[in-house]
Amino acid sequence: MAIRAVLWDIDDTIFDYATASRSGMRAHLDIEGLPRAYDCLEKALDSWDEFTAYHWARFAAGETDWEGQRRDRVRSFLDEPMSDERAEAWFERHVAHYEAAWSLFPDTLPVLDVLADDYRHAVLSNSSLRNQERKLRILGVRDRFEALLCAAELGVAKPEAGAFHAGCEALGLSPAEVAYVGDQPDIDARGADEAGLKGVWLDRSGTGGRPELVRITGLDQLPDLLRRDTRFGAPDTFR
Repeated sequence: MAIRAVLWDIDDTIFDYATASRSGMRAHLDIEGLPRAYDCLEKALDSWDEFTAYHWARFAAGETDWEGQRRDRVRSFLDEPMSDERAEAWFERHVAHYEAAWSLFPDTLPVLDVLADDYRHAVLSNSSLRNQERKLRILGVRDRFEALLCAAELGVAKPEAGAFHAGCEALGLSPAEVAYVGDQPDIDARGADEAGLKGVWLDRSGTGGRPELVRITGLDQLPDLLRRDTRFGAPDTFR
């Protein structure tokens, strides 16, 4: 069965989240001051990334809600007890700097343009609608996608099959007709494969390995991949 639509991840797939997050936190700490738990800025930035990953995993597992993971990230990072109000205020001050650093990857718009006439497009993100709707609108690409689905509202997160199936249902297509493109080999590509979609791992860093997954290293490789015979039956030259 031919691929008729692309379901997209956002962060570190079409949007350069890692750069924006690190740049935003650097600017935030320039004003707030380096927390006493860290002896240099780079260690603080690394710890923020680690605590972000940890508390996002808790959110995805249903152990906390969207607002809770934000506040817990702050408490863990600063290593101090804080009221919900103080933690939320600190996070909101950080968000202002983070948003100032937002940008799409250079290959995002060219690929969306190339694929626009031949494939339908939607988004499935392990985030919240409020967060990702605003992000896509500010970045100028919200109208490129028919639907936007997020874990916070779905009540199920990638790599659970239910999240991917919700994206297919929003498009009115069977999983076999949908490709999912994301930067995480297990959460995105493997999860999509196991849900019956065609998973594509966007390995921008060139990590390699994982021969069982379809892998590309840039979005410019996606059009040729999608236009192969049905279900990517041709040999994969991007692994």
